[in-house]
Amino acid sequence: MTHEFDLAASLASGVGGRSGAWTFIQGFTAHWVGAALGSDDGWTEADLDAAEERLGVRLPAALREAYLLFGRRLDLTSNHDVLLGPAELYVDEGKEALVFRHENQGAASWGILLDSLQDDDPAVLIRLDLADKSAERWAGWLERLSLCFVEIILSESLQADEELCDFLAPDVGSLELLERNYVRLPFPAYPIGEETRWFLGQDALLRDDDGAAILARGRTAEDLDRIRDLIPGDWLNDYR
Repeated sequence: MTHEFDLAASLASGVGGRSGAWTFIQGFTAHWVGAALGSDDGWTEADLDAAEERLGVRLPAALREAYLLFGRRLDLTSNHDVLLGPAELYVDEGKEALVFRHENQGAASWGILLDSLQDDDPAVLIRLDLADKSAERWAGWLERLSLCFVEIILSESLQADEELCDFLAPDVGSLELLERNYVRLPFPAYPIGEETRWFLGQDALLRDDDGAAILARGRTAEDLDRIRDLIPGDWLNDYR
């Protein structure tokens, strides 16, 4: 089925705008996750209308579209970090942002500034949970909400079944092998200080987190073993 979905080409379109983002997510879900999006995978208009009424704010078009399309698919959005459901959305204590996602241990939250909710595809910000609460600030994350959802789908796919996903603490040699054997994907730069890179190979998706970690996913268990063979090391889930 790989020939039916060109991940790199679809991603290039997906990072360019809202429509391309949803098309990419539909294709990726069908050909990499193995369970195409269905009519019951999203929340309803009534769910989103109720959230707007409760919060007293307008939900941006991109947020509504994402929730309607795949908001209930936890295997796409919440393997590690957590996408909040419509009834869980909230405005932060400082009345600055609408929060829609949490880091799995509460170390960070993602949100949209209230004064940008009128935009169809607003920027997404991140707020770290710090010991010194007075030092917490909303900081830039990704320039568009639809782009953030592409990132969510990709990142959460690396945290799925152990038979398909693995983790390596790399050395210099590991990173050289990554660059030699895989093609870097066209994903926009993360915030300053986040040198995260995405790579694609034969039925293989990998992410380099600033040289501190390589996360990998194969479309099958055999594809994941091929990654481990190309980049030897102490892979966390390699029990061979």
